[in-house]
Amino acid sequence: MATRSSPSTGLPKSGGAISKGYNFVSHWEQNAPLSEQQQAAILTLSHAVAERPCPHKLAQDHISRQNSGLSVSTKGNALGLEGSGTIEAVLVNTNQFYKWFTDLETAMKSETEEKYRQYVKTLTDRIQTCDGILHQVDDTLDLFNELQLQHQAVATKTKTLHDACDRLVIEKQRLIEFAEALRSKLNYFDELENISTNFYSPNMNVVNENFLPLLKRLDDCISYVESNPQYAESIVYLVKFQQLQSRALGMIRSHVLSVLKSASSQVQAAIRSSARSKASLSEGVEASVIYVRFKAAASELKPVLEEIESRSSRKEYMQILSECHKLYCEQRLSLVKGIVHQRISEFTKKESLSSLTRSGCAYLMQVCQLEHQLFDHFFPSSSEDVSSLAPLIDPLSTYLYDTLRPKLIHETNIDFLCELVDILKVEVLGEQLSRRSESLAGLRPTLQRILADVHERLTFRARTHIRDEIANYLPLDEDLDYPAKLEQSIEQTPETTSADQNPDASKSWYPPLEKTLSCLSKLYRCLEPTVFTGLAQEAVEVCSVSIQKASKLIVKRSSPMDGQLFLIKHLLILREQIAPFNIEFLVTHKELDFSHLLEHLRRILRGQASLFDWSRSTSLARTLSPRILESQIDAKKELEKSLKATCEEFIMSVTKLVVDPMLSFVTKVTAVKVALSTGSQNQKLESVMAKPLKDQAFASPDKVAELVEKVRTAIQQELPIVMAKMKLYLQNPSTRTILFKPIKTNIVEAHVQVQKMLKAEYSPEEIQNIINMPSIQDLQAQLDNLL
Repeated sequence: MATRSSPSTGLPKSGGAISKGYNFVSHWEQNAPLSEQQQAAILTLSHAVAERPCPHKLAQDHISRQNSGLSVSTKGNALGLEGSGTIEAVLVNTNQFYKWFTDLETAMKSETEEKYRQYVKTLTDRIQTCDGILHQVDDTLDLFNELQLQHQAVATKTKTLHDACDRLVIEKQRLIEFAEALRSKLNYFDELENISTNFYSPNMNVVNENFLPLLKRLDDCISYVESNPQYAESIVYLVKFQQLQSRALGMIRSHVLSVLKSASSQVQAAIRSSARSKASLSEGVEASVIYVRFKAAASELKPVLEEIESRSSRKEYMQILSECHKLYCEQRLSLVKGIVHQRISEFTKKESLSSLTRSGCAYLMQVCQLEHQLFDHFFPSSSEDVSSLAPLIDPLSTYLYDTLRPKLIHETNIDFLCELVDILKVEVLGEQLSRRSESLAGLRPTLQRILADVHERLTFRARTHIRDEIANYLPLDEDLDYPAKLEQSIEQTPETTSADQNPDASKSWYPPLEKTLSCLSKLYRCLEPTVFTGLAQEAVEVCSVSIQKASKLIVKRSSPMDGQLFLIKHLLILREQIAPFNIEFLVTHKELDFSHLLEHLRRILRGQASLFDWSRSTSLARTLSPRILESQIDAKKELEKSLKATCEEFIMSVTKLVVDPMLSFVTKVTAVKVALSTGSQNQKLESVMAKPLKDQAFASPDKVAELVEKVRTAIQQELPIVMAKMKLYLQNPSTRTILFKPIKTNIVEAHVQVQKMLKAEYSPEEIQNIINMPSIQDLQAQLDNLL
């Protein structure tokens, strides 16, 4: 563009065109380099062009110029040739030479520069053409730049328009969503008119197919309005919705009551017709009429009740569900009550107390199971709740309780009461209720109440039995006829039967012992552990006292040894028989002690204290309040203590019976030695030296031989009798061995002491010939043979 100038200046223009052409070619070479094959082709083409002939026109001009030149040249040559020889003749002067030379130079220049002038002219034309083309290209580029700027402006405006459209679309969508949300929220409020119109329609009732969907929609509206109290007039709409809900629930209640009454009427009519045709209604017909027909008659209630149960999480539906439970139980009770009373009355007239309890409980459990199944048909979600059927089950079970309680109160036989406990605890509560726990859960409180009454009556009768038959027992002559009673028992027992395996062994027991153990064995599995512990402690205590009283009577009637063995025998039996009872026989007794109040009363009477001194009312109340004294009595330990004392007394009595002469001799010798040791030293020496022990009147060899013979006779005669009595009273050999062991030890110890004294005071000849004391080994062998 900068090279553009006037056409009169040819070189500048040609220079600008050449520079632009060079720049273009340079950029072209850089942007589109040639391959080697292309470069070889161009080189070949350049060689071919370099040798091509001149155009035809230019060739003719060149030939003409050559011809004219030749002529001139020839002429010249001729002239030259001629002039070489004749130069002076032709070129006369210098001017002619210069003129000739100038003409020749001019001709040569014209011939040489002509083709270059033509080429320059051609190039100049071409440059001008290129400059025109470049000018047009520049104009075109300017147009393209302007078009590009306009395109950018249009694109910017289009993008702005597109963004604006997008914003409008988003705003439209937001407004549509807002409108939908607003419409969805307003739908709950708009439903009021629609629901009101339907519920107040005269054709609307519970059995209508639109009733339950409308009720569900009403619940949704109430839930929504309750959860959004911030909306305008939400409280007003909530009140109106709740009024419609109350009306709908009232319609449901009336419908349920009407259907239940209708079903009850149908069942009662069927029962009356069956009763007229048959004297008594069998259980199968009874179940078919009362349950199957009632289920069929009230089947239309099932969808409504299921719908109510599905919404029982709301307070209103929980309340109407509870009312439906109550209405159902009332109608069912009106049908079942008379039949149940009739059945239980029939059991009462025909059966004993235990049989009545078993039959009544079994029949009532059957009724409760059938009622639970029917209730589960109408109220499947509420059947697990025991309280739902309580208005129906409680009156039925109460009638059984009212029937059994008077009979329980007048029952005095402990065996019957124990049997009742076993029936209720094992058969009814243990087995049947555990197998059908869900359906019979409503009966459990009443059955446990009956069982508690039986426990109470059994406890009372057990205490009465302990008091009358054990503590205040008056023994007969045959009860105290020992040892004859034991001898008769042994004679009646076969020889092959041991005493431990004898089933009639208890017949030889003292009656209070047998009654105590029999009573405790019956009560152990029937009463609670705490109650049984108190009764067992009391029974063991009074039984032990009664046995001790009987022992004293036997001592007077027979002999002291019989009384001791009687007491040992029965205390051992009592201890062995109460061992299996896994209880503590420890009972704590609490008593009020008023002994310390005497001094306070004296002070009040003397005027040293006043009852109306309110400033010291607290301390006065504390001083005048009785003390609580606690004492623990362990009947088992007391029994062990009595048994131990009796055994020790028996051991000492037998020991004294056998070796009493030896014990008296040892005592006298010991007394003499003590008397000598307490006297003066001189008297002691004189008495010892003057009179040895064997010279004493009581310690002469003959006297010692006499007492040894008495002891030997007692061992041979009296001790076997004692062992026979022990065998008669104590049939267990290990017991006799344990009891005889200290007796044997005492006898041997007495002989050992006497032998020591004899060796110290007597000569071997006197001991062997006169006294004839048996050896300890022989004595032990003799005593062992007695066992």
